[in-house]
Amino acid sequence: MYILKTEHYFDSAHFLADYEGKCSNIHGHRWKVEIEIQSETLEKGGQLDGMIVDFGDFKEDVKAMVDYYDHVLIIQNGTLRKETLNCLMEDGFNLISVDFRPTAENFAAFFFNTMKNKGYNVKRATVFETPANSAVYEESEAN
Repeated sequence: MYILKTEHYFDSAHFLADYEGKCSNIHGHRWKVEIEIQSETLEKGGQLDGMIVDFGDFKEDVKAMVDYYDHVLIIQNGTLRKETLNCLMEDGFNLISVDFRPTAENFAAFFFNTMKNKGYNVKRATVFETPANSAVYEESEAN
């Protein structure tokens, strides 16, 4: 099995609604996202001879996906009052709403599926919230 891995970083803030602890407050992270793709075989012939995919394309796709979340406040849909959201937007803050609780675990699954939907044979997505703490998502053999 051949495996390619690339990583990219983004800085953002989030909070965990309905959480009892420090993470219920708005706080930031330097998130690190690692995406691994796999293949049993390599391309034969042409420009991609001996490769799974063009590393430059793979890195650029991960970078574009991750950069979207850079320097924003990530908000789970329905967790802030409409008035609060409107005030933040009127004051020029960059906000991104997501349909899931913005945990490392959920982001790992989200980034995995985003890259899979781009046509990559994704093996694993790892999201680091801190240098020492990460969440991994990979599909089970049954999927």
